[in-house]
Amino acid sequence: MKRVGFLLRVKHDKLDEYKEHHKHVWPEMQEALRESGWHNYTLFLHEDGRLFGYFETPHSLAQAQALMEEKEVNTRWQQFMAPYFEENVRPDESFIELEEVFHLD
Repeated sequence: MKRVGFLLRVKHDKLDEYKEHHKHVWPEMQEALRESGWHNYTLFLHEDGRLFGYFETPHSLAQAQALMEEKEVNTRWQQFMAPYFEENVRPDESFIELEEVFHLD
């Protein structure tokens, strides 16, 4: 399994709303992630809007994203979430992948 860490930035004035939406992620979106090999997917949000995401996958980040790109629900979710991010693109297209430098099992 490859461990993937990435960064994004949520608009500061939208933090509470963003968190609320993630309490109720659409079941079909959750299923699409699982089907595409996204495991242990976790998001961490700092009060300044910095978002750290982590997931494990048998694929590269690019492959995992490509598999999600095939899912219609992903297109709807990305369009729904786009207004919450500072970048002017779909959130899933603006991941800044981090290099893994240490892991303790």
